[in-house]
Amino acid sequence: MRIARYTTGEDPAYGIVDGERGAEVVHPLKGDPLYVGIVPAGLEPIALEEVRLLAPVIPRSKVIGIGRNYADHAKEFGNEVPAEPMMFLVPNTAVIGPGDPVVIPRGSATVDYEGELALVIGKICKDVRPEQAMECVWGYTCANDVSERTWQRGDGQWSRAKGFDTSKPLGPWIVTDLDPSALRLVTRRDGEVVQDGTTADLVHDVATLVSYASTYFTLLPGDVILTGTPAGVGPVQAGQRVSVEIEGIGTLDNPFVRR
Repeated sequence: MRIARYTTGEDPAYGIVDGERGAEVVHPLKGDPLYVGIVPAGLEPIALEEVRLLAPVIPRSKVIGIGRNYADHAKEFGNEVPAEPMMFLVPNTAVIGPGDPVVIPRGSATVDYEGELALVIGKICKDVRPEQAMECVWGYTCANDVSERTWQRGDGQWSRAKGFDTSKPLGPWIVTDLDPSALRLVTRRDGEVVQDGTTADLVHDVATLVSYASTYFTLLPGDVILTGTPAGVGPVQAGQRVSVEIEGIGTLDNPFVRR
């Protein structure tokens, strides 16, 4: 099931996206399905091209990023693979949706794209075991963990480098019935393939990440965990576009601008 958050010019709404590529329609839902379940609104379907897709979820609590979770990415930056998941927190004000511009912040020197699989938590969980962890996952979406490298290296911690406004595009929707164990992930910069990986190469898999994170943080419905990026990370300039395509989900596409 593909669940989108969208607007037709009024308040944000939720709907189920159905149909073949190029002919999709949105079936409106009543309320936020994370909290009220899948309840049809009883309205006529809307052509996908007639709505503006928004970030499929705005985390009520937090975004948890995972660093160096692909061995080839750790290697390209000259780092070792951490024995345990390397976590960092991102404010929900960093989240934007498909098509929204990533605003390169003033004073930044090098901004990189990082295509990633993101998971969305569906229920409260704390200290869950790996074998129970998948029960906490509501669904999956595409993410771009945009990062300012000069700040990341110089600050000694990653809050500013990975948490600035507009730095966490999510979308285009959430897919609820998906096996995340071996999904192809392709990132393109201005149409050129720059990352081509698979979630089969995750150092710590989805169940391990959820279990580990829940050991330290109570996970709430709508929380997002970014699972890490494969090799091929690189810089992006104002005027360029970056798309992240994940098998079974779709494509997240965002322009980069300076203001």
